[in-house]
Amino acid sequence: MIGDRMTASRSGALTGLIEVPGDKSMSHRALVLGGLANGETRISGLLESDDVLRTAAAVAALGAEIERLGPGKWRVAGGEWRSPSAPIDCGNSGTGARLLMGAAAGFPIEVTFSGDASLSGRPMSRVLDPLRRMGAWVEAGEGDRLPVTIRGGGLNGINFVNEKASAQVKSAILFAGLRAEGEVEVVEPVPSRDHSENMLRAFGCDVRIEEGTIRLGENRRLSAVDVAIPGDPSSAAFPLVAALICAGSEIVTRGVMLNPLRTGLLICLQEMGADIQLTNQRRVGGEVVADIVARSSHLSAIEVPASRAPSMIDEYPVLAIAAASASGRSVMHGLAELRVKESDRLAAIVAGLRACGVEAWADGDSLIVEGSGGSPRGGATIDANHDHRIAMSFLVLGLTSEAPVTIVGAVTIASSFPGFAASMRLLGAAIGP
Repeated sequence: MIGDRMTASRSGALTGLIEVPGDKSMSHRALVLGGLANGETRISGLLESDDVLRTAAAVAALGAEIERLGPGKWRVAGGEWRSPSAPIDCGNSGTGARLLMGAAAGFPIEVTFSGDASLSGRPMSRVLDPLRRMGAWVEAGEGDRLPVTIRGGGLNGINFVNEKASAQVKSAILFAGLRAEGEVEVVEPVPSRDHSENMLRAFGCDVRIEEGTIRLGENRRLSAVDVAIPGDPSSAAFPLVAALICAGSEIVTRGVMLNPLRTGLLICLQEMGADIQLTNQRRVGGEVVADIVARSSHLSAIEVPASRAPSMIDEYPVLAIAAASASGRSVMHGLAELRVKESDRLAAIVAGLRACGVEAWADGDSLIVEGSGGSPRGGATIDANHDHRIAMSFLVLGLTSEAPVTIVGAVTIASSFPGFAASMRLLGAAIGP
């Protein structure tokens, strides 16, 4: 159980093998699509984090049968959705909220979505606007924030340009489009994560992709399938970076998904000079998976183009930690999306690094980090502000800093990586209450 305060102290070499939880993005989608499909879907490797369990509860409240069969093993019997008896509480999960809004909009039902303080502060207009264009009735809080009530059914098609390369927006439109009349197209100038397209195909939906345009074909009926979920690359990022910056380390992270639209961090770290090896490549759940061997490395600064952001938007906090230990000035461009995550992550990264003695600043949507070429000062207490990735990133920094780093609000880590601290301690990381 993760407490609310956690401290990471300078550690020796990290060694051993770690298995990270199932991919968060795929876990949400497997539950939602299983709840929409005819028949019984069996899921293995499901991430049983707070965020994903909220989605499971929501799909059950909307009319699907859901049963936990064992660790990571779930059964979902889907079909027609109904109006729930109470608002759907999405907790801290923006992914869950947006996917569920899209899926629910296809049915002639009324659903209210709520969330915690962090999620309620996040704008939902980028999802709600296209759903309105498709014919859904929407009522929302000021600035299109939660709580949001949607009255769905009778939707028409849409041609939508996904300029912000948001996989959540694309997925919401595609899920709503399963029950819409007319053509449903999402045009992507820059590709976003394609888990929804891959999984829709697996469930039997006709999905066509041509020159950056995703179209739903005539067959939009979903049939139940078995879904195997591989390890989450966003969760694997934390032990991976920890091993690179802690002297003498060598770890193996087993069964990590290597979808080409999720490998931006690996590319960046290799450009920085990281000693990373991919072994035992195979396919799990339709995705390429590998074991990642990471050894401590002397890292050098890099400049990361804005075009890479969609493939690693959740990994920038921990990349900033790697940059803090690297030699030279690292610059990361195109980070506007970080300002509307669980927290203003761009501001949180800068504030946390400065508190730990690392010179860092934001210039528009770019992040600049002056690397120490070794161990940052540390010695700070940082409020995670309901953001699990900020919490884990600065715990990683504490493993190599001169003085310990304490996180307030570490309980939020359970939203994506339950057991994080215990797994890291097995590698030799000095993380405790």
